[in-house]
Amino acid sequence: MAAHRAQWKGFIKFGEVACGVALYTAASTSDRITFNTINKATGNRVNRIFIDSETEKPVPREEQTKGFEVENGQYIIIDPEEVAATIPESNKTLEIEAFIPCPDVDDIYFDKPYYLAPDKMGGDAFAALRDGMKKSNVVAIARTVLFRRVRSVLIRPHGKGLIATTLNYDYEVRSSAKAFEEMPKMKITGEMLDLAKHIIATKKGEFDPATFDDRYEAALAELVKAKIEGKALPKRKEIKVSKPNDLLAALRESAGMLKAADKPMRTAATANPGSTREKARRASSSKDRTAAAPHRKAS
Repeated sequence: MAAHRAQWKGFIKFGEVACGVALYTAASTSDRITFNTINKATGNRVNRIFIDSETEKPVPREEQTKGFEVENGQYIIIDPEEVAATIPESNKTLEIEAFIPCPDVDDIYFDKPYYLAPDKMGGDAFAALRDGMKKSNVVAIARTVLFRRVRSVLIRPHGKGLIATTLNYDYEVRSSAKAFEEMPKMKITGEMLDLAKHIIATKKGEFDPATFDDRYEAALAELVKAKIEGKALPKRKEIKVSKPNDLLAALRESAGMLKAADKPMRTAATANPGSTREKARRASSSKDRTAAAPHRKAS
């Protein structure tokens, strides 16, 4: 992990054992293509200015503060110092509260993953925790202050280290009952169920994230590359809509097509956004960038 900067450093404690640990970002969007907002007339970048909603005059940063809307258009002022005072003090300790079976945690509560690695000293204690969890087939629930908020964290073994996933609070997770309340009660049986099971069996495979391609990112990269090189812009392919409106007929057709094709589930990604972005970079290095060219976020 030496090439990455730790997002947080502290201690992990289980029982009376504690060791130094560091959190590293496990997933990042910094490689995505982003765009600036440009003035069409001048080609210059546009800056954001905050405007008073009533006077329509610009408000300097030093005159801006926080507010909570109590009624329509009525606010109570909250000073930044008051907000800072509500942030709980951090003792920099991931305090493990319980070890539980992993299936006990619904993944709808998963927020953001981090790699958890030993920080300098304490490697033996870290390894003892990791291997003990593996042997016991459990995960850990811990609590600490992360990024100015008290967070519950799910900790599980992963390779030579651990993964710490911050968890959503119960009030942040919306009820599934409300999402599905308008769904009619129905039970599929007979040929329709058999065909569905056949299609599922034919399409069984393994989870391999390397085969997933971000088609939107790849399309953006191709668009940027075409603009830089002055070529014709790529055209959107038309989507062919399935003709059968009858579900059973569509299932029969799908089952027949799969049987005739007999193709394996896993295939290599048809587009690689990373390599396409490299092509865009190489193209841009040979020509002057225009003011409308996208930039990369800082890591």
